Amino acid sequence: MTNTNTEYERQKQKKAAREAEMSRTRRKKVFKKVGYWIAGLAVLIGGVWLLVVLVSNAGPKGPDYSQVIPVLGRNHIPDGSTASYNSSPPTSGDHYANPALARFYDKELPDEQIVHNLEHGHVWIAYKPGLSQETIKALRKLSGGNVITAPRSKNDTDIALAAWGRLDKFNLENGRLDAERVKDFISRYQNKGPEK
Repeated sequence: MTNTNTEYERQKQKKAAREAEMSRTRRKKVFKKVGYWIAGLAVLIGGVWLLVVLVSNAGPKGPDYSQVIPVLGRNHIPDGSTASYNSSPPTSGDHYANPALARFYDKELPDEQIVHNLEHGHVWIAYKPGLSQETIKALRKLSGGNVITAPRSKNDTDIALAAWGRLDKFNLENGRLDAERVKDFISRYQNKGPEK
């Protein structure tokens, strides 16, 4: 009988050890899953926070000085011909079939060519020739992407910002460019043309 009791006790201990090991394994799996959930939740919260920060810092910071300009037609006209516009510089209307590359230019381009850029959602920074090299350097930094910058002798102000149906014109204050005003206009009105 002692052998049977001893064998029975040994089997009982083995069974208890197996059950304890299975219980530890289950707890480890549960803790591992909980850890993954916590890590995933932390990443999600961090991503949402980053998105909120980026969105809140991405928009315009100052007032909108631009005015609405009634939109004219969108017909293509032959290169070299001229069109009539309702603003200077124009913000919509008939234009050449080929837009200009969105970049900085140090020579004038025809209004009829750049209007095509506006139709595609670009912003046009038209500057009066003869501005300081410091101002031109600052304008160059704002060019590219969806922004085309070029001198325009027909400007009646130092700077004119044009987008499809929007126009903001101003003179430099103390010879200095209000870069934030330009950036705000770009932020508000790029990609707003009818052919984005």
